[in-house]
Amino acid sequence: MIHAVATSHANAGAEPRAGDSVVVVEGLSRRFGDKTALHEVDLVLERGVVLGLVGKNGAGKTTLIQHLLGLLRAQRGCVRVFGLDPAAEPAAVLGRIGYLAEDRGLPGWMTVGELMRYTAAFYPRWDADYATRLCDDFQLDPRQKIRTLSRGQHARAALVAALAHRPELLLLDEPSSGLDPVVRRDVLEAILHTVAEEGRTVLFSSHLLDEVERMSDHLALIDGGRILLAGGLEEIRERHWRITVRAGGALEVVVKRLAAPGASAGRVLAAREALGEQTLICEGDCDAIAAELRQAGCECLAHSPASLDEIFFARTGNDGGT
Repeated sequence: MIHAVATSHANAGAEPRAGDSVVVVEGLSRRFGDKTALHEVDLVLERGVVLGLVGKNGAGKTTLIQHLLGLLRAQRGCVRVFGLDPAAEPAAVLGRIGYLAEDRGLPGWMTVGELMRYTAAFYPRWDADYATRLCDDFQLDPRQKIRTLSRGQHARAALVAALAHRPELLLLDEPSSGLDPVVRRDVLEAILHTVAEEGRTVLFSSHLLDEVERMSDHLALIDGGRILLAGGLEEIRERHWRITVRAGGALEVVVKRLAAPGASAGRVLAAREALGEQTLICEGDCDAIAAELRQAGCECLAHSPASLDEIFFARTGNDGGT
């Protein structure tokens, strides 16, 4: 189960609840100079959940992950991982986390085998047999220098280092960034396999919606440092609709009313016009929204569930790519 909201947080200094939650973030805000990187972010990630954190580049995904790793201390609010403050108790937290960064950051002078032995020294639960099996599966030669690896091999080696100590929590920051489609598939399948095999809790950050849809059972949409939408992926799909109408005279008035927060029937999040028809992306009761549109003299031509892309663009006000 995951909850995330971006409303003002009156108790931002209070201790967050622990329970069986792997990650608890409450009222987290972070500024870099004049730039707001995170604003009043609340997030609860329960054990066994795979959460896709989706947002454009610069939306705040990496900054949030850096707080979970203890690399940044909360300026306002609380962060707990396994019930601990990762900035105050990094050794107790990091030993239970597998982390794959977008830039990988592996030492080029090491061989693959040396990288595995070096990484193993930090993790008492390192599984050498598992590391060897993953290297074999990825066709990684333990004698090869990291600096001579292709971009895809480099990503695979970083993934082995993140997985082989069998972490309780995986933090994956744009894990397939810059990879060709074949390597991207291999990396994602390896992650999916370890999740399915051992029930890992995963926070998976990406700006690629197809990756998030494939990997995750829960979704959090972040934009401008704010969580705009969060919940189970199927539940989010079930409450978002695409409605195509032929405009009546009062369509603009109805759309404006339905776009207002708190509209009883539901909300129109975005509208676009093509060939004399309006396509509305809506949240809420599809039948009730359609009834209001008909009352305004519009002809409802079709409705269907909105795609994740349409939901993302409607929520962020972006009609282009991420």
